[in-house]
Amino acid sequence: MGVDVSLQGELVRKKSLKEGVFELLHQRIVAGKYSPGEWLRPEEIALQLGVSQTPVREALDLLASVGLAERVPYRGARVPQWTPEEIADAYILRLILESAAAHLAAVNVTPERLRTLTETIQSTKGLITLDDMSTQRQLNKKFHLSLAEASGNFLMSKLYEMASNMFPDWRLYEYMFRHPEVLDASLAREYQEHCAILNAVATHNPELAARQTIIHIRNLRRELIEFLGVPAALLQEKEKQVEPLLSC
Repeated sequence: MGVDVSLQGELVRKKSLKEGVFELLHQRIVAGKYSPGEWLRPEEIALQLGVSQTPVREALDLLASVGLAERVPYRGARVPQWTPEEIADAYILRLILESAAAHLAAVNVTPERLRTLTETIQSTKGLITLDDMSTQRQLNKKFHLSLAEASGNFLMSKLYEMASNMFPDWRLYEYMFRHPEVLDASLAREYQEHCAILNAVATHNPELAARQTIIHIRNLRRELIEFLGVPAALLQEKEKQVEPLLSC
C-alpha cells in the first residue's frame, strides 16, 4: 500500500503527528470507513499515512480514551462492537448518571464551567454538514463530559466518562453521515436540547436541569431504535426497572 500524500500533508499541518492521526482516524470511524469490530493495525495505518508506528499507537490510545477504540490484550486495538444489551446498559447508566450530574451542576456550577458549557454549545451551532460530523461528535461529547465535571463530584464525572465511552454515539453520527436526510432535524434537536439543559444549569434550577437531561437522553433512545436497530422492548424494559430513580 502506498503512502497517502494528501493525508500526510494534512498531518504535517496538525499540532502533532499523534493528534493528526487521531483526527483522521476519528473522521474515518465516524464516516463508517472502519466497521464495528474491525482491527486498527498500527503497521497498516502507519504505512498508509507515511508515518512511524509510534504516533499511530499514541493516537489509538486517544481513540480508546474517547470510546472509539478498545484494547484487546495480546491482540491490539479495534473499533468497538457492542451487543444490544451492552448498548441498553450504557443508555440506562447515562439516564441515571447524567440526570444526577445535571441536578448537581445546577447547584455547584462555577462561572468557568458555565463558560465552557456555553462556548461548547456555541461551537456546534454552525456544524451542519456531513464533513462536520467528526467535530460535532467531539464537541457533543465534550459538552456532556463538561456537564458531569460541573457537578462538582469527581467520582461522578469519572463514572459518567466510563458510561459514555460504552455508548455508541459515534454510530449515531455515522448513520447520519450515511443518511443525510435525517441530519438537519437531528442536529437541530440536539442543539435545542443542549441549550435547554444549559439554561436550567445557568439559572440554578436543579429539578429542571435533571428533567431536561432525561428528555434529551430519552430522545437518543429513539435514535438507538431507528438508527441502530436496538430492540425497543429491551430499552423500555431496562428503563422501566429504573423509573423510580428518574422521577423528578
